[in-house]
Amino acid sequence: MKILILNGPNLNLLGVREPDIYGKRTYADLVRFLENHCRQLGVGCEIRQSNHEGVLVDWIQEALGKFDAIVLNPAAYTHTSVAILDALKAVSLPAAEVHLSDVDAREPFRAVSYAGLACLTTCKGRGFDSYREAIDFLVEYLNAHREGEETC
Repeated sequence: MKILILNGPNLNLLGVREPDIYGKRTYADLVRFLENHCRQLGVGCEIRQSNHEGVLVDWIQEALGKFDAIVLNPAAYTHTSVAILDALKAVSLPAAEVHLSDVDAREPFRAVSYAGLACLTTCKGRGFDSYREAIDFLVEYLNAHREGEETC
């Protein structure tokens, strides 16, 4: 099992950008956290970050046939990117949306999530643990789906 973990704009500035909202841990800390959690589960992962919408769309498209699922923190593109929504729908891989903060408790415009329309779940407001929750959800989902295939 292999999961693609994508991070959108400004996540490379974790620890510097609004630490009262996003915390003081860095992007490198997040990568280590994710790699360790996936290793503990026996799951392969590839972690990428881009500030560019088109790059994220390209990576989602490239995931088809290479990854079993996608964890996506679209960051600001959550609220603006129909292109990311369409890419997720096109590849039809199980996906989980992630946010470090509770976007619903912030500015009203953050309540709209285009990417979330193509995701099985949204995990938010728990910092790095939002990612852990998303990974665990997808692993359970994939395992249940594979078990169902084997019994048919």
